[in-house]
Amino acid sequence: MAEVLVYVDHVDGAVRKPTLELLTLARRLGDPVAVALGAGAAATAATLAEHGAVKVLTADAPEFADYLVVPKVDALQAAYDSVSPVAVLVPSSAEGKEIAARLAVRIGSGLITDAIDLTADDQGPVATQSVFAAAYTTNSRITKGTPVITVKPNSAPVEPAAVAGAVEELAVTFGAAATGTKVVARTPRESTGRPELTEAAIVVSGGRGVNGAENFAIIEALADSLGAAVGASRAAVDAGWYPHSNQVGQTGKSVSPQLYIASGISGAIQHRAGMQTSKTIVAVNKDAEAPIFDLVDYGVVGDLFQVVPQLTEAVKARKG
Repeated sequence: MAEVLVYVDHVDGAVRKPTLELLTLARRLGDPVAVALGAGAAATAATLAEHGAVKVLTADAPEFADYLVVPKVDALQAAYDSVSPVAVLVPSSAEGKEIAARLAVRIGSGLITDAIDLTADDQGPVATQSVFAAAYTTNSRITKGTPVITVKPNSAPVEPAAVAGAVEELAVTFGAAATGTKVVARTPRESTGRPELTEAAIVVSGGRGVNGAENFAIIEALADSLGAAVGASRAAVDAGWYPHSNQVGQTGKSVSPQLYIASGISGAIQHRAGMQTSKTIVAVNKDAEAPIFDLVDYGVVGDLFQVVPQLTEAVKARKG
């Protein structure tokens, strides 16, 4: 069966959920071959094999940690040359999209970014994308070279499919550009204990209607009761009420959770572009004419300061 190259996103050997989703999608196209790089790469093998990777190519070198993306592109190209895959799949993070774009240029292939689904027919992979601020859904295929595709988190379920998962060391020769940009310092991100925004199954977001940084405690309480991530609209971020790293929208992060709860968010196109592919959308807004209600599955016309705390208590009561 044809092989599909899957780039592994991991932290010291702990495989992140988007990679496991990619393995589910890769099995629709062929046999997944995973490429794990950097510290802890070998430790990913067991998890990857449990989720269908027939082969795990690993490489570790100081270049992967000390320099920016080019060493990883060198390694992925080496894997491509070794495997000759029918497609290359990469998680759709900021780094992942840069790696995918650089690889596509090197191998003379087309690139599709931010796919939300993958299928295959007799002509090869077909990628589904949500485009033009999520106003349209398109099906596309790459017509030149080996398809290089990045896939958004939460686009597929994680489906275990245990295989033997042979582990092989990948030989990598770094090019002159690999050491062109050096990482000189790192600052650990302070953990909130909540899921990563782009990977969360549930996201609770607040907007202009929250009316102050101190009131985001209401949004956080609902999120914590649901085990959710916290998001914010651009208006809330621009006002300094919540960090930019939590902004959902065209100029922030794109999310596609199973459940998205928007509180005090009008539904401007800028925000919709970042969350419109969510599976179920709930909005709370006191303005019955707010554009967000054109998009939602469930809408509550009411004061978020009354509705959201009641919802939080209801969730806690059900859990208790």
